[in-house]
Amino acid sequence: MQQRFDDLFSIKGKTALVTGGSRGIGEMIAAGFLANGAKVYISSRKADACDATAKRLMQAYGGECIALPADLSRMEGVGSLAKGLAERESKLDILVNNAGAAWGAPIEEFPEIGWDKVMDTNVKAVFFLTQKLLPLLRKSAATGSPARVINIGSIDGLKSAIFDTFSYGASKAAVHHLTRFLAAHLTKERILFNAIAPGPFPTWMLSTGVGFGGETENVDWDSVGKRNPSGRVGTPQDIAGLVIFLSSRAGEFVVGQTIACDGGIVGTS
Repeated sequence: MQQRFDDLFSIKGKTALVTGGSRGIGEMIAAGFLANGAKVYISSRKADACDATAKRLMQAYGGECIALPADLSRMEGVGSLAKGLAERESKLDILVNNAGAAWGAPIEEFPEIGWDKVMDTNVKAVFFLTQKLLPLLRKSAATGSPARVINIGSIDGLKSAIFDTFSYGASKAAVHHLTRFLAAHLTKERILFNAIAPGPFPTWMLSTGVGFGGETENVDWDSVGKRNPSGRVGTPQDIAGLVIFLSSRAGEFVVGQTIACDGGIVGTS
């Protein structure tokens, strides 16, 4: 029998939720999904920013992008997001757990709130949002290709960072292992889990860490990229391409992995 390869990377017609989708890596992923024919829901804490990004992405790429604002650092927000999506969709094909928080302070001054907020957003919310969306993921898995859950970790969860972000690195290492743990329990139900560990991308979060004050436009990202083995920072195509691969038929046999998307920082160190 002749094998088909024409739709190997297709996600056309799939429904995806991207948390933390109003800016940064989440926005890049949402843009890639829309450009490739998926219906996309994005969530972020600030409703105005979430709505504005959804409109901007639809103007740029077409398709349907719906804002579902929620504060995922609190269980009330996790519950409201899951409820809001369930009221609009009967199934969910792709969940991208991208929403995250960071906190930096010298070890002697690092506050408890800087630990709890980061852990609640980066780890607790990933688990409980996935838990609450299992009925929609299971319905997707029962009707076609396996459902996908992609957790966005960080290379700071694979190596020690130069910043004083103690809870952030620990939280991302937890996300990586949680991904394997969930894969061990749910792959048999045709819900496939993988994690991505991004390196430097031109985002608000990295901008604050390297001294750009949160600015992402008209700043010297080349100076940051020069420290990378690949000589540059990441682009939207880099992160969206990997997420699309993991969400498509091409990535269906990749399960329980944490893949660095970092230009070689981890792999060459």
